[in-house]
Amino acid sequence: MNNTANGREIDQFDHKIIDALVADGRMSITDLAKKVGLSNTPCQVRLKRLIEDGYILGFRAIVDVRKLGKNHVAFTEVKLSDTREHALKAFNIAARKLQEVEECHMIAGAFDYLLKIRTSDIANYRLVLGEKISSLPFVASTSTFVAMEAVKENGA
Repeated sequence: MNNTANGREIDQFDHKIIDALVADGRMSITDLAKKVGLSNTPCQVRLKRLIEDGYILGFRAIVDVRKLGKNHVAFTEVKLSDTREHALKAFNIAARKLQEVEECHMIAGAFDYLLKIRTSDIANYRLVLGEKISSLPFVASTSTFVAMEAVKENGA
């Protein structure tokens, strides 16, 4: 047993449940139970506990964004003019609201944040950068890197 949350330990069955659901979040409880070597009821109880304890945060569809016309990916370095806690909090709240921001990470280094931005094309990215990213609280400067090809995305 290892890893604790809320004072409860998770074991090999819990890890197997998590791994199976990461691979296929739509798996039925019957298929999940078979895959991890449990009967349905104990598997369902464990799944409920993993959700309640925050090991499993939710389930979502992974879509082919290219088919939805979101072919352009850019990584944007953001440097803030102020890195005190109130400025970081304001930036975080505002960045979470932007639909085009797929990921936002605070970075230890020469800049403060790294954003993964997905848009339809470079022209749309330019608008997002100029009108939205640059307008986020405390943004002092940005630098952009355009992805040419996704070798691995969404853990797949």
